[in-house]
Amino acid sequence: MEKEEKYRTLLAQAESLLAGEPDGIARMANLAALLHREMGFWWTGFYRVCDNELVLGPFQGPVACTRIARGRGVCGTSWQRAETVVVPDVEEFPGHIACSSESRSEIVVPLLRDGTVTAVLDIDSRELATFDETDRCWLERIAALV
Repeated sequence: MEKEEKYRTLLAQAESLLAGEPDGIARMANLAALLHREMGFWWTGFYRVCDNELVLGPFQGPVACTRIARGRGVCGTSWQRAETVVVPDVEEFPGHIACSSESRSEIVVPLLRDGTVTAVLDIDSRELATFDETDRCWLERIAALV
């Protein structure tokens, strides 16, 4: 199945899974699990904005950094810019936070409420250049469900 088709199916699954659930943490937990399982990502999770820093939220994968400052690393940069950041090679990203040396590429999608970033969806891969424009477009749609 091609990537576009997988995402189309995943969006429908996510909409059904999250329908009627008002709790944001529960929504993040199930969405992280769904994305991780269906797309085979290495690390999939959320960081929530709490007291002017990103704090680890629901995730799937190995242990992760717990707190990230605004503007620091890929997650902090996405938060600061309020835009999706796609990194083909994390070793080339200035200020990359190496929570794991196994992470090779990354995409971070901000979750916006009334123009303010409330959390970010962070996805890592063990392969270089895993994420592209297709991932960005679909993950922005899926993350907006939270």
